[in-house]
Amino acid sequence: MADVEGEVIEEETTDPEREARRRLALSQIRQYPDAALRLHAKPVERFDEPLQQLVSRMKVLMHDASGVGLAATQVGVVKRLFVFQLEEGDDRALVNPAIVERSDETETSDEGCLSLQGVLVPVERPTSVVITGQDESGADVRLELDGQPARIVQHELDHLDGVLIVDRTTTEARREAMSILRPRIVLR
Repeated sequence: MADVEGEVIEEETTDPEREARRRLALSQIRQYPDAALRLHAKPVERFDEPLQQLVSRMKVLMHDASGVGLAATQVGVVKRLFVFQLEEGDDRALVNPAIVERSDETETSDEGCLSLQGVLVPVERPTSVVITGQDESGADVRLELDGQPARIVQHELDHLDGVLIVDRTTTEARREAMSILRPRIVLR
């Protein structure tokens, strides 16, 4: 059974093929400090075959990378679109998403990110949200989400606004995360 650590599914695997797929997927996902991760995504205006192909590609990347969500900006596409796992076996795409309601109740929980490998930081978020948007065909979508799915969509929506988990954590956790993310000079 896999555990979700932040936005990343942690699995113990000895399957070399699975690990190779994960590494290949991660190589296609923009990594901090890539500038695309800080861009504000533009609304999607065309619901066409290229959009549906992008959604399909993102769902495959999300799964292969052992993630539960993936925003278009993470693959270098500056469009308001993300995919996420509502529950196991139920992948969704949200285009032009907007949170229209947030609970007053919040919870702090550790979050990871496919674009910030090796980082897990505490992030406070509302425990439930109502999010609207469209699916990849242009049909209207309205979801009332609690718990982990609510956290996932908030995380992915942040990506579309150029906001990362290191922007939403404590000063101490940010400092520790940045020490992991900064390249280190090795003297020999």
